[in-house]
Amino acid sequence: MLLTELIDIKYPIIQGGMQHITRSPLVIAVAEAGGLGLLTTGALDAEGLRKEIQAVRENTDKVFGVNLNLLQPNIDELVEVVCQEKVPLVTTGAGSPKKYYDQFLAAGIKVIPVVASVKHAQKMKGLGVLAVIAEDQAAGGHIGASSTMPLVRQITEQVDIPVIAAGGIGDGRGLVAALALGAVGVQMGTVFLAAQETPIPDSFKEAVVSANDQATTVTGRKGGHPVRAINNEMLTQYLDLEMQNTPEEELEKLTVGSLYRAVVEGDTKTGTMMSGEIAGLVKGVRPAKEIIEEIIQEANDCLSQLSNVKL
Repeated sequence: MLLTELIDIKYPIIQGGMQHITRSPLVIAVAEAGGLGLLTTGALDAEGLRKEIQAVRENTDKVFGVNLNLLQPNIDELVEVVCQEKVPLVTTGAGSPKKYYDQFLAAGIKVIPVVASVKHAQKMKGLGVLAVIAEDQAAGGHIGASSTMPLVRQITEQVDIPVIAAGGIGDGRGLVAALALGAVGVQMGTVFLAAQETPIPDSFKEAVVSANDQATTVTGRKGGHPVRAINNEMLTQYLDLEMQNTPEEELEKLTVGSLYRAVVEGDTKTGTMMSGEIAGLVKGVRPAKEIIEEIIQEANDCLSQLSNVKL
């Protein structure tokens, strides 16, 4: 089974929900190119989300979804809007969607939670969700503790529902690897940071394009809230202070408003540019359609090459 059989999309690719970033222009472009585009709710109130949903519907008749951060203070009203608008699908993060599950079902909405362990995946299976997204520590933003290969493989082995691999996947070979692990498709975020339609400053996109395999760092491990982003002056300072056991309230002073500074102001020195480890594979700013088509072409080429391999 492929993701395309679960959801009415052309290719088994989900554009990951990146808070404050994945708005209607990118979602429309991804949907039109054959993937599943996800709106994110970060910094949106109920009417802001409704406008974004309606903007997508006005510009494409393809399937799309909304990524819900369940820790948002206004999550109840955001869920209400999603249900009123009968969005085809939601992905959820930062907790269990159990509280809202019956509400989603009543509105005919498919639910795909993000999980970081076999235990979480098993709980979501018990809830009755369509599938789970297994996201690892190679991803950008808030991360789990496991790596892609062991996490995805153990979930596909032990949980009998479709699994979508996420984290550390940025090209066609990564897609094929995920399928080999038993996943039905992939979710990609970092590669779409460099899409022409992504509404972030050029300086942020350039930081992604110029990144290498060592460009990202993880802060917050000691406090239990690890976040992966492209390293810069502010994050280097944060890590130094973190190693000195600086109190959380002092560390927080460095990061307050830092996502806004990166995403809106284009501040690459004191902004938090959330990005995955796979950024080193991103080589240029291109339309989302071109990104997806190249991924699929490379995946098909890889599969053709592997068909001749004998072990």
